[in-house]
Amino acid sequence: MDYRLLGRSGLAVSAFALGTMTFGDSTSQEEAFAQLDAFAAAGGTLIDTADVYMNGAAETIVGRWLAERPAHVTEPMIIATKGRFPTSGDPNGQGNSRRHLQRALDSSLARLGVEAVDLYQLHGWDPLTPVQETLAFLDDAVRAGKIRYSGLSNFTGWQLQKTSDLAETRDLARPVAFQLQYNLLVREVEWELVPAAESAGLGLLVFSPLAGGVLTGKYRPDAPAPAGTRLAHPMFGPIFGAKTQQQRTWDVASTLERVAQERGVTPAQAALAWVAARKGVSSVLLGARTLEQLQGNLAASGLVLSPEETAQLDKVGEPYIDYPYGPMAAALRTREVSGTPRFAAPPAPAA
Repeated sequence: MDYRLLGRSGLAVSAFALGTMTFGDSTSQEEAFAQLDAFAAAGGTLIDTADVYMNGAAETIVGRWLAERPAHVTEPMIIATKGRFPTSGDPNGQGNSRRHLQRALDSSLARLGVEAVDLYQLHGWDPLTPVQETLAFLDDAVRAGKIRYSGLSNFTGWQLQKTSDLAETRDLARPVAFQLQYNLLVREVEWELVPAAESAGLGLLVFSPLAGGVLTGKYRPDAPAPAGTRLAHPMFGPIFGAKTQQQRTWDVASTLERVAQERGVTPAQAALAWVAARKGVSSVLLGARTLEQLQGNLAASGLVLSPEETAQLDKVGEPYIDYPYGPMAAALRTREVSGTPRFAAPPAPAA
């Protein structure tokens, strides 16, 4: 297992992390314990969860595992959780207000059975709460020893930059991580989110690196999703199923399978290696229903695609770019010491 610094912080995390969204749902506590044991044995250190994952069940399972395993196993673990979304039906039961986040954090600490979490992430933007209020709470939580670092998730570029800039100008604890969806089918994040995170010094934590399983090779364009898979799930199916209606998805899947076969690895391992090597990525979250799936994904640790393999995947998955990110628009934001920048016509969209 490789280790990388989380953004501009001094915190080292494993290049692959364990996501826990399925814990307490399609993954039982017994199976979750087996995954956690295998992850630790493979050298993994970053465990990512959230208060709304199965209404707190995921945090509770992680907490029980931490309590039942010896210190030499649990001490290296970096525990990350999130708060923002509804934990009750009352008006203050959601959002990034001081009141909600304080209660959400205390509840998460209780379920996890720890005095502090290493990384506490805002699970999303709150348009009703002033950013200054949220940042002041996070700074207080750091000073109180309840969290060690803070992070953001599901923000847009301007929201990320505003939050980071306000923290810096007001001398408050700055976020060090940004969690986002990133995979061979979700490349639009490279236009704004990835550069914004780099500018703000935030390390990328990638979720859904396999696009809900679409990049594993187990789906076919002319067949229904197999029972028990993500695409057959009532919640995840609608989220990722739309991708299967696009020809680009199957073009990417076909190229991915060819690259994987020639390399002697699975499509999932090749897809994970591709995203793990992207600029700014600190860790890639592996979310598996079963131990077998997790072990297969962990095999991607240390896998490095060749420049030729990477170029093939880059080309087939690159979405059409128009203004304000296309070649001509990009030239308007560049400067060459040698003289006037050369303008290029944007490529025609694929038929």
